[in-house]
Amino acid sequence: MTSSKAVAVFDLGKTNSKLFVFGADGSILSETRTKPRWIEHESMRVLDDEALFGWMTAALSTAVAEHSVGHVMFSGHGCTFALVERDQLVHPLLDYEQEPPQLLADRIDMLVPAFDETYSPRLPLGFNYGRHMLWLEAIKPEVFNRADAILPYPQFWSWKFSGQKASEVSYIGCHSHLWAPLRGDFSSLVDHQEWREKMPAFEPAGAAIGSWEASPGEGSSASVVVHNGVHDSNSALYFYRSLGFDDFTLVSTGTWVIIFNSACPLEALDEHRDMLANVTVDGRPAPTIRFMGGREYDVASGGWSKGISLDAVSRVIAKGVFALPSFAPGGPMQGREGRFVGPLVDDEERAAAALLYVVMMTNLSLDLIQSANPIVIDGGLVKTGLFAGLLAQLRPLQPIFTSTTAEGSAFGAAALVFDTLGQKPFANETKEAAPLQLFGLEAYCDAWCALAEIEQPELAQPRKEFHA
Repeated sequence: MTSSKAVAVFDLGKTNSKLFVFGADGSILSETRTKPRWIEHESMRVLDDEALFGWMTAALSTAVAEHSVGHVMFSGHGCTFALVERDQLVHPLLDYEQEPPQLLADRIDMLVPAFDETYSPRLPLGFNYGRHMLWLEAIKPEVFNRADAILPYPQFWSWKFSGQKASEVSYIGCHSHLWAPLRGDFSSLVDHQEWREKMPAFEPAGAAIGSWEASPGEGSSASVVVHNGVHDSNSALYFYRSLGFDDFTLVSTGTWVIIFNSACPLEALDEHRDMLANVTVDGRPAPTIRFMGGREYDVASGGWSKGISLDAVSRVIAKGVFALPSFAPGGPMQGREGRFVGPLVDDEERAAAALLYVVMMTNLSLDLIQSANPIVIDGGLVKTGLFAGLLAQLRPLQPIFTSTTAEGSAFGAAALVFDTLGQKPFANETKEAAPLQLFGLEAYCDAWCALAEIEQPELAQPRKEFHA
């Protein structure tokens, strides 16, 4: 192990793929990003993995040359798998935002295990990547027959860099239909389809599994240790636990808003509300609720990318303008078409209504997941500046903390590598958010719930103790 070397983390989302380089002291030395390309392949949308791999190898080579990177780690979104044979990919990686034909979908959905086995709700498209595995096997059985390994998305990239095939529990256990969290084993679907023999041996997230030879300059080379990857939201959960947060709710934001509350009993999970049990990096069930908040904000706001003033939010509240569920598939309000109610005057007001929508959905989700403990908000919504303050006003009995990094999945992945090196470079730099004291917000929330025809779940009683 090269403990003095910098750590590179590829944080691989559906919309953006990023490379962060962490110094031995935990500071970010550099950051670069790209957008994955999705292309057509035999009437299916697939990832242009070679284009992404080209960017990744070039970016990592630069990081080795400029920052003496000695380790590389991968954090990935939870809806993608790869079929490989020896040293080849046997089919391109599917875009999870596509639905199988209806007749085929009806047939493959009959094979999905019961919720009380997998704690994985039945979701559309490829949000359960086991469903997309069934789809691909049904239309192209030959590719499954050829494959000698089924790799989760982060492990696909660790294999591309190291040649080593591995599995990892937080990814296989993330709403895939492939894992039975109470048994700590593969689900009945895996054995029914005879996939178990194609699942590589498990390695812990962050474990060193191989190496990659970089060429940082003419005539020079450097060996980079490759570490086993992790599911991105579980990586964020690990990061805040590593900082000392124990009994808390994590609101991890990006394309998805994913909310973990380990204090919620499994029997409270409602599969029809997009509630599920994720699995932590050490194999424990993690009760979760989610909705596509970042995507919904983009759609509802009309692609607004500027800041939003508090005055615009106040105007929307005063006018009674509401964005109502839902602007993307999945989530706790499935099967509804997103719409606006009330008079919108300008684009900023539309964006303010979209922001309030995401706050309302988050607040509802926190009630459904029985959140009564301190809340930590991580990810892109921290950068809006208003999200945490609005939520803090609606939930005054729960302290709400925001991360100064807004990149918890990348920091968690780096922390897993540093753990293997016996190092703890990260400090708790979260800050408590102050309630905004915005006139009319509570009444607006009640009106939103009524318009959305929501029966508000009984609020849990917040706990008084907090340890971080």
